[in-house]
Amino acid sequence: MRSPAPTTLPPPASTTLPFARPDGASLPPTAVPHPPTDGPPATAGASTLLTASRRYFARMSDPALDVVEFVLTTHFYTQDRDLDENDLPPRFRQVFWSADAAEDAPGGVERPLKATDETTRTATGVERPWDAVSDLLFTQRTEFSGEISLTQPAMGLEWYRDRADDERVAGNPTLVAAMEAAEDLEPPVTREEARDDVRPVQADRVWIDALLSEYFDEDEDGEMLDLVNVRAPEEIETTLADLVLTGDQEGEIQKIVKAIEHREYLAEIGLREIGKLLFVGPPGTGKTTVSRALAHELGLPFVEVKLSMITSQYLGETSKNVEKSFEVAKRLSPCILFIDEFDSVAKTRRSDEHAALKRAVNTLLKSIDEVSLVRDEVLLIGATNHPDQLDAAAWRRFDEIVNFPKPDRDMRADILRVVTKEMKIADFDPEEVADRTTGLTGSDLRMVLREAVLGALTEDRMTITQADVMDAVEDFEERDNLKNMDMIDGEGAEVLGETGSNDAHDHGDHDHGGGHDHDEDSPDPTRGAEPQGRTQD
Repeated sequence: MRSPAPTTLPPPASTTLPFARPDGASLPPTAVPHPPTDGPPATAGASTLLTASRRYFARMSDPALDVVEFVLTTHFYTQDRDLDENDLPPRFRQVFWSADAAEDAPGGVERPLKATDETTRTATGVERPWDAVSDLLFTQRTEFSGEISLTQPAMGLEWYRDRADDERVAGNPTLVAAMEAAEDLEPPVTREEARDDVRPVQADRVWIDALLSEYFDEDEDGEMLDLVNVRAPEEIETTLADLVLTGDQEGEIQKIVKAIEHREYLAEIGLREIGKLLFVGPPGTGKTTVSRALAHELGLPFVEVKLSMITSQYLGETSKNVEKSFEVAKRLSPCILFIDEFDSVAKTRRSDEHAALKRAVNTLLKSIDEVSLVRDEVLLIGATNHPDQLDAAAWRRFDEIVNFPKPDRDMRADILRVVTKEMKIADFDPEEVADRTTGLTGSDLRMVLREAVLGALTEDRMTITQADVMDAVEDFEERDNLKNMDMIDGEGAEVLGETGSNDAHDHGDHDHGGGHDHDEDSPDPTRGAEPQGRTQD
């Protein structure tokens, strides 16, 4: 009896850019914000691979197709010695990864590949892989080893081509190469085109971990590596499709896409100082989120450094840690190096500053000068909430400044539509909510909707109403008022807020949006700024 389809998780959104997709194939988009991915990245163990595979195959209805593709891939990759790791879909490649496979690389895939029950289950998410294909004429199974193999590979390849859509076939360069070699099968793309559209091995979690282990000593560099958060593209679930961006932001992203695509041309004409961006704007407007989403879309490792952590904890070693951070990025290239809280080091220099901090500023500026997208394949993105505090020399190091303003009324309405796409809301009017939420960022709006959902759940309702949302807005305003109250210490102290007293805190002078110090790390899919062609409130 054929095994039932595995339990699945929602698939991540598809990419819209001409670069490697995190799972090696296009997936249906979603506008639902994903759970936070803060903290140390997960290791690429079997459970992680199984989860990723289940996400990918959630849209598949035929386990036989999943298993046949994997068995075919193991067969043709083993037979064709011209194929390398970048010809394998990432979900298959990670199953066979070995740290000892190559002497001149941090790991690789060793031949022969065998589709055993265990490897097939991990790669496809099908719990009983042999049950799924046991009735096919071209499959067989060795009872002792549990290996599933092909009796007639050509028949199996033809069977797969007849049932797999072009998009799926194009996501497997190994099978595209096999079809090119066959006389009567025509793949939808060439092998080179398929390889270009699959995330390179250098962006896999296993490759990243192996490189870090090879180049950095756990004892000597452990503290420094703790300050650098490295994420593989597969670990970043928020995509650009989940975001609402301004026209300027979209334009800058497209420039970067083209610069990466035409690096060799830029080098030929001598334009090497490209790919250094500075994101400026208040907290909660999406600087970190957009940077991570860009890494996801481009299939690049994301190296995140918080300069405030390096400065506050290791002032005496700040310069060394700045250099190490750039070294990590160069070792992991191609990648995105994201420097958060850029102003914490690159402040306007004063004569009374600590000598170590002055050295750190000089080291940071020198490191920026010595890194290049064209030469080193490192895209540098700095982020600051306080552009007015940046040293003038730091400003000059960036070729593009990207503004992340607070959203205007139309933008807020768009954000609300994105966040609520999968929610059940009766008579929802995003424009009314947008009118009431002047000054709120995307993260604020998400917090409002979260409060509305939780309030409905306390009444055992999974459908929220417009009234629920408006009540949540009011609750958020009360919370904001609490944060800005004047407190009087001592016994019998009064809290002076919005009361009848003439001494109450004057909220008329309070900028509602600018003071929200929300964590930039939360993967909020709504924290861009206004859409193209719109102006700020």
